[in-house]
Amino acid sequence: MSGRSQAWIRQAHSDLEAARCTAAQGFHAQACYLAGQAAEKALKALLVAAGVTPPYSHSLERLVELLQQEGFSLDALQELHLKPLTRMNSETRYPQGDEAPADLYDQRDSDLALTTAQAVVEIAATELTS
Repeated sequence: MSGRSQAWIRQAHSDLEAARCTAAQGFHAQACYLAGQAAEKALKALLVAAGVTPPYSHSLERLVELLQQEGFSLDALQELHLKPLTRMNSETRYPQGDEAPADLYDQRDSDLALTTAQAVVEIAATELTS
């Protein structure tokens, strides 16, 4: 594993831990955002390890497609529902009309985001060490 891919996976772990801390404090919209960032950085760590410059994209599905094109067999990622986590990347940061994200996201949302992100980070970390 290259130093650069290690940096990406370390940051993914850091973002995941920050998401947990944020959720524990009741900031669920922010926790969802950070969980999405953790998953995104974990997938980008795999791309970097494959010698691919990660795209400027927050779409987890697109990143998985790129990894598959690079020859990664990531069946476990296919079983995860990544689309909600992708949507949370922007929906948790910016008000929609007169509703703030802080008013729209609750513990169930952050629990789902954290569970999904944890799985993505674990899968990526395993791939990087195999």
